[in-house]
Amino acid sequence: QVQLVESGGGLVQAGESLRLSCAASGSTFSMYAIGWYRQGPGKQRELVATISRRYNTNYADSVKGRFTISRDNAKNTVYLQMNSLKPEDTAVYYCNLGLALSGGGYSASDYWGQGTQVTVSS
Repeated sequence: QVQLVESGGGLVQAGESLRLSCAASGSTFSMYAIGWYRQGPGKQRELVATISRRYNTNYADSVKGRFTISRDNAKNTVYLQMNSLKPEDTAVYYCNLGLALSGGGYSASDYWGQGTQVTVSS
């Protein structure tokens, strides 16, 4: 059974940065892709960034150039560096353990963290 724990959220002003972490339990972490999702107030959950087990990355257009996803398999941790934050980035951010698909797609599993709140004030 894999458990995912997100951390690093908080309240920042527009233009500032945050780094989110997703720590995973279990020895099979390195075999999986990881996806960061977010769900803003009144919005559906959306995929923000993914990283495959081979370190290939993909980003939603809305965060491309501002967010960077990375992983440290020795620490069973994936990071989401978020720069130049905007009020529209306000959301609960979740990580998910999944599979990278050909063409840059991502297949989510049922393994989710509890989420971490990011609030960006204008």
